Amino acid sequence: MSTPFYVSPQQAMADRAEYARKGIARGRSVVVLQYADGIVFVAENPSRALHKVSEIYDRIAFAAVGKYNEFENLRIGGVRYADLRGYTYDREDVTARGLANVYAQTLGTIFSSAAEKPYEVELIVAEVGAAPEDDQIYRLPHDGSIVDEHGSVAVGGNSDQIGTYLDQRHEDGMSLEEALKLAVESLSRDNNGGERSLTAEQLEVAVLDRTRPQQRKFKRVLGTHLSRLLGEDGASADKSAKDAAGSGDGDGDGSDADSDASTGDGDSATGKSAKKKPKADGDG
Repeated sequence: MSTPFYVSPQQAMADRAEYARKGIARGRSVVVLQYADGIVFVAENPSRALHKVSEIYDRIAFAAVGKYNEFENLRIGGVRYADLRGYTYDREDVTARGLANVYAQTLGTIFSSAAEKPYEVELIVAEVGAAPEDDQIYRLPHDGSIVDEHGSVAVGGNSDQIGTYLDQRHEDGMSLEEALKLAVESLSRDNNGGERSLTAEQLEVAVLDRTRPQQRKFKRVLGTHLSRLLGEDGASADKSAKDAAGSGDGDGDGSDADSDASTGDGDSATGKSAKKKPKADGDG
């Protein structure tokens, strides 16, 4: 009879932690920042159906990176916990601290169990208070530990580099526009120190806005509102003006007509008409 292969508990836990960290690092990052009127969540997520940021309860929101099916199960469990506790006791009894404790117990149990693999997820649970000093942000790694964060936090991808960038530039009392632009700048940085461009279509943005008169403070920032906050409307207007000036000054050659056709604007038809007219004069 062969002797079973022995692995020390320390090595087994280290291997499980390394496995979970690699899975989390493959996901796109999520950034959470405090601003003057609440908390903003910014995720690099081009999908409009598979959300990384969601509402849990009146003043509580949830963000996650990693395997979607795993953190979606946790999100649903958190919503059920919040609804049951709020219905049984009082809505004020549902807090981010209590929800974070529930998530920590679940993640810790799964991580220490040898019967199943650890969850490849990292969570953020945030609650907006009546004042900035009452805001609560908790980060929950894969092993079920709880980290109380202040100001800003990043998870997933190259979160260490993004977190350092945010710590150096985040300030208390920032406006939503300032906080959003800082979050996008941090997400635009890659591991090599370079920068890339992120547009509104590539981002998922939501806020917990303490100034909302409704009891529910969660709100998604979408469409033209998000583009305006990012300053993309002005950039698009400048580009359109340059394109119009370029089509007016051009000599009607094929390169201008092709570029107009590729953008799909109305100038492409004008370019084609300009090419056909000399041919008609020549036939006459």
